[in-house]
Amino acid sequence: MSENKKRILLVDDEEDVVNMVKMRLDALGFETLVAADGNIAYQLARSEHPDLIILDVMLPGMDGYQVARLLKFDQKYKNIPIIMLTAKGQKEDLECGQKVGVDVYLTKPFEASELVDQINRLLGGAAGA
Repeated sequence: MSENKKRILLVDDEEDVVNMVKMRLDALGFETLVAADGNIAYQLARSEHPDLIILDVMLPGMDGYQVARLLKFDQKYKNIPIIMLTAKGQKEDLECGQKVGVDVYLTKPFEASELVDQINRLLGGAAGA
């Protein structure tokens, strides 16, 4: 059964957010990989090829927009869904997210249920599978 677990790469440098989201994802039966730095996130995405990425914008190293752009414009990784989860909620921020190919843009503070709904939608209802 564990081989069938969907893997999510969670990228955020706020420990409270990471702990809360990881706990929820683990409870739903996902395997959760964590990175707190954009460069590490990019390398993990390339080496681990997760089923989905939850990505903050403001990160040490590379920012979330750069990480998303590099992955979405690479044939090997472009189909990995990316949920941008960030405090940056201005119109320009959302537009920037769209330009780099982000699938869903959620702003903090966020409802955990909304995040789970988006994950399920992008992964075809994989939670709890």
